[in-house]
Amino acid sequence: MLPELPSRNPMTGASRSRVLPNVLRIACLFVVAVSPALAKTHPVPLEKNVDSAKCLECHEDKSKGKAVHSAIATGCLSCHEVRVNRDVTRIKLITTTTQALCLSCHDEKKVQAGQTMHPPAVRDCVKCHDPHQSDNPVHLVKATSGATREENLCLRCHNTGVNVPKDGSRHAALDMGCETCHQTHKNGERGKIEFEAHLKKDVPALCVECHDTKDASLQKAHDNQPFATANCLQCHNPHESAKPKLLQTFLHVPFESKMCESCHQPSADGKVVLTNKDSRALCLTCHEEQGKKIEAAKVQHPGAQGDCVACHNPHGGKSPGFLQPDPVKACLTCHADQAEQMKKAVLHQPAFVQGCATCHEPHGGDNAHLLRAATPNKLCLECHGPEPNPQKLESEHLVTIFDGKVRLPEDYFRKVTLLPLQYGHGHPVDKHPVIDIVDPTNMNHVLKAINCLTCHQPHSGGKPGMLVKDQANDMAFCMTCHSELTQGGKGAQATQPQGGKTK
Repeated sequence: MLPELPSRNPMTGASRSRVLPNVLRIACLFVVAVSPALAKTHPVPLEKNVDSAKCLECHEDKSKGKAVHSAIATGCLSCHEVRVNRDVTRIKLITTTTQALCLSCHDEKKVQAGQTMHPPAVRDCVKCHDPHQSDNPVHLVKATSGATREENLCLRCHNTGVNVPKDGSRHAALDMGCETCHQTHKNGERGKIEFEAHLKKDVPALCVECHDTKDASLQKAHDNQPFATANCLQCHNPHESAKPKLLQTFLHVPFESKMCESCHQPSADGKVVLTNKDSRALCLTCHEEQGKKIEAAKVQHPGAQGDCVACHNPHGGKSPGFLQPDPVKACLTCHADQAEQMKKAVLHQPAFVQGCATCHEPHGGDNAHLLRAATPNKLCLECHGPEPNPQKLESEHLVTIFDGKVRLPEDYFRKVTLLPLQYGHGHPVDKHPVIDIVDPTNMNHVLKAINCLTCHQPHSGGKPGMLVKDQANDMAFCMTCHSELTQGGKGAQATQPQGGKTK
């Protein structure tokens, strides 16, 4: 039986939601609900000390095929456990996840903190591999070539090259199979394209294996400008494009219009020559309004005072603004402290996928830390509020927030958690406040300061929920503020709010 709590808060006398019992009840129900699913019931009774020979009487197919897993030779019980309880036989893995089981032998597939891992491999190796036998290399459940989901294992999750627009382009390498360019279990430093995309080699080394940079037609297509050491992905999508020549989704108007001479002179000694030696001045001939914004900003960004091409690619990119090498690493080049944040286990998607400019004004603004909103809550609730209001840009397949200043993929809000807040209450449980608690007798007196950063880190965290100090999302965390719940409401003092700053 769970203990009852006082119905009123001992500090304020206000009615209080009974958080602890509700959470514990849910936890108990969860344990009861999932426990029977931990092991599958075997259709016929077995002895507890059954051997592999007995298993193969029915499962002989598991030991035959073009490629049989070497673990089969060590016996079924090297991976499976037989549990006999009275007349019920259950079979389960000897570990809680298939990944843990596989890594007990495949130590070379383990990753270190801050490294990337192909998402299906994070928990469930058998999404891609048959653990017993297969007709495909490395025990894959399907081949990694082919143009349909029925043929190609990779296309079960990725739609790469499947829906190319009529006037678009598709990389011929797709027909050679995904492993032509990718090595699925190549893991390494997070933030580097070689490891983020699990490429066999970094760019452009991978590209020039097929594309000869000395080819006359290729040089002509690049207006005889030097490109052999350039990052091909700044201008080209490696898989497909709605544009010809696999050009990126977002292109700088002079580049897209083939007006190269507006910025470039003929190259000299294998180097790029601009029409103006001062690249910033060259950019401002067209983007004068950005120069004025940078100068007039109340809170100025030192990085915006330098050359524009330090952050922006002058030709194009896969995101608006053509940030290079991408919207995240463009900032991390200078902000080493945030690069360290990227090594944590859980990353905030807007910060480390969409880019820092989702929340920050990159050219300067009116708010501290260059934030796009005056308070943490206004910033967070732009996306996580109960009624977000993104504006659609149908022709560009984008949505915008912050009055059109930030452009995001059209499916962005399918992955965003919306909080059921009413009057600043309702997260993480009903009636829990996310705004300052004020004295009902004096509305100017704040009893306890609360905002999103009281509980959450804005960029990344060590545990799901990105809670402050990388704490686990459990009752122990709640007790850092609600210690009175474990003391019967007698004499407990609430702790000071945590995590009230961001960078």
